[in-house]
Amino acid sequence: MVADRHAQAEELRRLHHGPHPLVLPNAWDVPSARTFEAAGFPAIATTSAGIATSLGYRDGEEIPRREFVAAIRRIASKLSVPLSADLVAGFGRTPRGVVATVRAAVAAGAVGVNLEDEDPRGSGLLPTRAQEGKIRAVRALGESLGVPIVINARTDALYLGSGTPEERFAEATRRALAYRDAGADCVYPMRLVEKSEIARFVSAVRCPVNVMVRPGIPTLAELEEVGVKRVSFGPAAAYATAGLLRRIGEEVRARGSFETLLTGAITYDELNALAGPAGLTKS
Repeated sequence: MVADRHAQAEELRRLHHGPHPLVLPNAWDVPSARTFEAAGFPAIATTSAGIATSLGYRDGEEIPRREFVAAIRRIASKLSVPLSADLVAGFGRTPRGVVATVRAAVAAGAVGVNLEDEDPRGSGLLPTRAQEGKIRAVRALGESLGVPIVINARTDALYLGSGTPEERFAEATRRALAYRDAGADCVYPMRLVEKSEIARFVSAVRCPVNVMVRPGIPTLAELEEVGVKRVSFGPAAAYATAGLLRRIGEEVRARGSFETLLTGAITYDELNALAGPAGLTKS
């Protein structure tokens, strides 16, 4: 089992250094993860917002850690590709607490983690030094487990930092460099969408950079052009799915027709197959 996880972690890390960006879709349950795998994505991530809201909690760390990890375990158990788990801020105020969460996520089947520096209690950014300590502790945990955990270090300084936009950009860059030097494999400047600013950030940090799909983001070709190595969906697919359900309801209520409900739908057998053994839905 450790050998398998080691190989998956190395594969996930390798995908951050290929000639093209790693496009990483974020799933929130087994069917969404298996659907992305069947589409040919070489790795899958989870979305904390998607998992939490699907279980009746708001995004953040409102959901109990045990329930959160259980959802990751269900998803990982049905995949044959590497899984990276979005762990919010790690469900711990200290490195020891974050390590406990990451250890549980790796035991559940994840080989990568996403850790953010927004305080889940709503008090702004966590101290840079504290975040560095957590990243170092996770890196040490991976070494002790024999699983080289792929760490994606997110900074929310672009919108939670103080000062002018330029000062917030500088703070995001400083944090990203600190996280890189602490052992992060990839850095993730949340809400960075403008092409020239993405290019500046990539040039400044000199390591794999993750951007998230959101309104205004450049095309995949443009992101590759400026050196982005990882493009994640974040909660966008969960948003899109909820939007589809809303349009279905609106059409049925307003027009009494079912076109949106039936167009593009999969079959009963295809839905059942999404809960079957790992790998069987790959096309």
